[in-house]
Amino acid sequence: MRKLASTISVILFSITVSFCQSNHSDAVIYSRHPVLSMAATPEAGGFSSKRLTRIDTALQEYVDKGRMNGAVAMIVHDGKIVYYKNFGYNDIDTKAPLQKDAIFRIASQTKAITSVAVMMLFEEGKFMLDDPISNFIPEFKNPKVIDKFNRADTTYTTVPAKREITIRDLLTHTSGLGYAQIGSAEAKALYAKAGVVGGIGVPNYILAEKMKILGTLPLFHQPGEKFTYGLNTDVLGYLVEVASGMSLKDFFHKRIFEPLGMKDTYFYLPADKQKRLAMLYTEDSTTKMPVKMKERVNVVNEMFRDYPNMKGTYYSGGAGLSSTIYDYAIFLQMLLNGGEYNGKRLLSHNSVRMMTMNQIGEISRGPNKFGLGFGITTEQGSAVLPTQEGTFEWGGMFATTYWVDPKEKLIGLLYRNIWPTSWGKLSNLYKVLVYQAMNY
Repeated sequence: MRKLASTISVILFSITVSFCQSNHSDAVIYSRHPVLSMAATPEAGGFSSKRLTRIDTALQEYVDKGRMNGAVAMIVHDGKIVYYKNFGYNDIDTKAPLQKDAIFRIASQTKAITSVAVMMLFEEGKFMLDDPISNFIPEFKNPKVIDKFNRADTTYTTVPAKREITIRDLLTHTSGLGYAQIGSAEAKALYAKAGVVGGIGVPNYILAEKMKILGTLPLFHQPGEKFTYGLNTDVLGYLVEVASGMSLKDFFHKRIFEPLGMKDTYFYLPADKQKRLAMLYTEDSTTKMPVKMKERVNVVNEMFRDYPNMKGTYYSGGAGLSSTIYDYAIFLQMLLNGGEYNGKRLLSHNSVRMMTMNQIGEISRGPNKFGLGFGITTEQGSAVLPTQEGTFEWGGMFATTYWVDPKEKLIGLLYRNIWPTSWGKLSNLYKVLVYQAMNY
């Protein structure tokens, strides 16, 4: 009987150990994939309440001194929201406050979402990253590169490109494409003449039509030889449409926004959300004080201020979305989690690894590099600001910005809607203020 009892004890002990190990393993897996929630206190989230007030002071000072109308700021650490505040006004004239759930024009922050869509299709075997884009958009076959350009009449001569543009070239902005509306003088002139748009504030076009025209135009340098910020991600948006058989709008909503629970992110807002669109401001040319942007402005092409509230048909993969700071934090948390959020996996962790590593080799981009859709902080870049090596980031034309620091498990976002602004350095100042408030 003693021997039997001893045997039973050993079995029960083994079962208990196995159960505990299983639970521990589940706990570890869960801890790797947090879901956004509010920290009980900043201290519980690893931040100092006292030192966070320095952010309050700085952002309120920007409002009080007329450097901006308002802003919304958020800090997420290891899935816990430790800071989420709004400052200033949505309407300076009436003193209506800018709300935390305001929907902002996020412009080039659209690029990260399009890049994720491309990588999702890559994982499904729709293409390889080094496939020529002309396999999917024939107009890009046999590209040419500008040799000489006459600014006076936008005429030019060309030489043959040494190779085709690849999907990887587009993800890294090394294809040789320029930017309409906001690019170089040559790019703006050439694209305006051809009717190609930058996708910002231009609702009444069709993406496929414009990208096919773009494919017939010359490049500004040989593919893969330089970093030139351009219409690359708009082309990728059309690639998503071709490879998936869905509009970019539908792909985003069915494959990304709905699974993640991003309820306030759209190309064009439904009627019940239009009142939440943040007012777009600009600067008085003399005083530099913020003033409401006119309803129509000319940025090479005509741009409509309130385009998110229009019934648009142009789905710009490079600049078309509007969103809340909370929605975009969910998207970034998914990436920080290695491609998964709240039980929904969009990407494998190795695809996220590829997106957030140097993909441009020795091509110059200041102290930092570029991945597949993101700017990447290098060791050299980490000496400039507190962001750790490996941080990935970008922003939008209308003064929205974000970064993700995987080493610190940290996400920072700062949203304004003003263009242009003389106070662009606020985004880097905000980084300094976030890191100084960490409690460890």
